[in-house]
Amino acid sequence: MSFAERIAIRSRREIEQMRDVGKMTAEILLEIRNRAEPGITTGDLDRIASKALEKRGLNSPFLGYAPGGVAPYPAVICASVNDEIVHGIPGPRELREGDIISLDFGVEHRGWHGDTAVTIAIGDVDPEAEKLMATTKASMDLGIEQMVPGNRLSDIGHAIEKRALAEGYGVVHQFVGHGIGREMHEPPQVPNYGRPGRGPRLRAGMIFAIEPMVNVGSDKARVLDDDWTAVTVDGSLSAHFEHTVLITDDGPEVLTRIPGSH
Repeated sequence: MSFAERIAIRSRREIEQMRDVGKMTAEILLEIRNRAEPGITTGDLDRIASKALEKRGLNSPFLGYAPGGVAPYPAVICASVNDEIVHGIPGPRELREGDIISLDFGVEHRGWHGDTAVTIAIGDVDPEAEKLMATTKASMDLGIEQMVPGNRLSDIGHAIEKRALAEGYGVVHQFVGHGIGREMHEPPQVPNYGRPGRGPRLRAGMIFAIEPMVNVGSDKARVLDDDWTAVTVDGSLSAHFEHTVLITDDGPEVLTRIPGSH
């Protein structure tokens, strides 16, 4: 079976289930985001997310996740601050005025998954941080625009990379987007870089998580001794945005976007 054939095409019923879980994912992330302010800890935000999941009867696909034999992930959110790119483990770290934080969150409900992330400012931040966040979000949106039937998979990453490189930023290669549905991570991998016009053709019914990670400096990352937290090699700021997106005959439908969200 070819790689292209392994990309799931969802039925109408499956799409409705993905719409439901996407909406719930977006609602809880917005709740977490609204509580992020100077003085709160990343562990506090994780507890807020955990209570929101429990209240709705939902499950966390992050908690206990252990790919490739690494230690199980110990939280329901990833909270990555400043030079942390992704997979920051929540804990006693207190957020301060001028920080930026990536909040990455997922939901599993009745066997279906939603995945989304946003990077936000804690209080007032410097212009470079504002520009980085705006550019990363714009890169994601341009990638999403490429999710139309007939385009190639690599058109998504090319659009993302072109926008970020235009600002002189580094696009992380080590971590990529992915298919999503019955599992949190399904084929295909969706790089945030590369030449256009390559890979499988996109078809209506495919659902991908699009998630650029963009650094002010080098595109290189290293993983800390906790086996999870990825940081920039040069200590520069990093931003991360993500949406779960359905390809339809009329173009992309963002399943994790609600009023007030990114």
